[in-house]
Amino acid sequence: MINAANVTLAYGKRVIFQDVNIKFTHGNCYGLIGANGAGKSTFLKILAGEMEADRGEISVGARERIAMLRQDHFAFDEETVFHTVIMGHPRLYELMAEREALYAKTDLSEADGLRCGELEGEFAEMNGYEAESEVAVLLSGLGIAEELREMKMKELDGGDKVRVLLAQALFGNPDILLLDEPTNNLDFQSINWLESFLSRFDNTTIIVSHDRHFLNQVCTHTADIDFGRIQVYVGNYDFWYQASQLSLKQKQNENKKSAARAEELKEFIQRFSSNASKAKQATSRKKLLEKLTTEDMPNSSRKYPYVVFKPERPCGDIILAVKDLCKKVDGVVVLDNFSLTVNKGDKIAFVGTNNLARTALFEILTGKIEPDSGTFNWGQTISTAYFPKENSAYFDHDLNLVEWLRQFAPPTEGESFSRGFLGRMLFSGEEALKKVEVLSGGEKVRCMLARMMLASANTLILDEPTNHLDLESITALNNGLIAFPEVVLFASHDHEFVNTVANRIVEITPTYTIDRMMNFDDYLEDEEVARLRGEYSGQMVANL
Repeated sequence: MINAANVTLAYGKRVIFQDVNIKFTHGNCYGLIGANGAGKSTFLKILAGEMEADRGEISVGARERIAMLRQDHFAFDEETVFHTVIMGHPRLYELMAEREALYAKTDLSEADGLRCGELEGEFAEMNGYEAESEVAVLLSGLGIAEELREMKMKELDGGDKVRVLLAQALFGNPDILLLDEPTNNLDFQSINWLESFLSRFDNTTIIVSHDRHFLNQVCTHTADIDFGRIQVYVGNYDFWYQASQLSLKQKQNENKKSAARAEELKEFIQRFSSNASKAKQATSRKKLLEKLTTEDMPNSSRKYPYVVFKPERPCGDIILAVKDLCKKVDGVVVLDNFSLTVNKGDKIAFVGTNNLARTALFEILTGKIEPDSGTFNWGQTISTAYFPKENSAYFDHDLNLVEWLRQFAPPTEGESFSRGFLGRMLFSGEEALKKVEVLSGGEKVRCMLARMMLASANTLILDEPTNHLDLESITALNNGLIAFPEVVLFASHDHEFVNTVANRIVEITPTYTIDRMMNFDDYLEDEEVARLRGEYSGQMVANL
């Protein structure tokens, strides 16, 4: 159990949350949601004791241990993968180090022997003898190969580092588990494993995530940060959304009724205040009017950008033909004789464990890189707009947002057009004059989506577009792609996003491709797909 009492935090005049009172109880999993900048990660840090609020206090049950998914990917660079995971339980790690030091002595003193006995008792109490097997299970479930486990953290790529740090947080059955974006850099198999792990986890869990499907799968409660406060709903993300929308609608209806009643009273008072026979009634209604107040609706931190893609012309009958594409990246094969025909109306989600394969394919199709061999041909009616996974090159200059967007707007349009467009993407007033080099990750994504919308293309190519976006922006993009009438080729780790946008799934690996006309949930449950994947994997092992 962890309890926040009267917690208040402000940055200057901006109040993040005020007088928050909330109790996170044993056995429940809480999804902590809110717009970007609402204070989700900050609140987790306050709960973990990594930063202090302006006022209030955090209390934890006696002898309860808090574990938190750490975002510093370089903090353990000199440690091995195995030791990094064990360090998630600091006391157990200390015991292991002391045991190793004692047993390394060639001549134990009597005091050393007594200390060994004490250590063994505490070590057993903490399940230290099962630690190595628990680490192996965690790393295996998160896709960390066995040969990586004795390597130093600095030798791993960014995605594998995140997985190890997640294993560190999960290790040792913590009493309170704090997870900030735990599904980032995880493939669907690892996310499914994490969902299963958390469904069996019996202690208190608090999660910040932009993955709606993940929140729906694991959360028993939803803690919503908005209006400077935190309100807890029983139920998962979908239940929260329905309940909050209903509550908001009821409040709006109450205000409308109050406003309408106030107008009726004002009209009566105005008409009959000078009428002697009606003066008593007018006075009575005046008292009613004084009591009748419409409650001000507080300003929500939630803002939904306007994401609508309008193609200048529809696609013709011929979209794209890819034949026998091959590509190596840093000497590693990522595409091997890959072929594909894209048809009218296709919205294809490219899935699989190899992110490089998908990114390489998109960059080849958009002319960013050349294939080693093979061909691809776009139809004559096709125009494309591309959202790359890595966008920093687009913002590496000294322009403000208005100037930046005008590069992609029609030449006949001026500053007012760009400002209007930026306003729909949540950059209004002075925000539109920010330098692009200081934009946050989410702001850059919204800019790149605006650039795509201005292209008026009939084929959209998007590589991980939901990264860095808050739930509101993901929802807006999700709906925009569902409504788009032409062709979409995309990759995403957001389950709900893939399932609701795609009508065709292509699983692409360096050694095989599976292509099915169906949504993502059906694909995951399809027995034929599972059988094919098993056959291909068996062939790979046999060929080694």
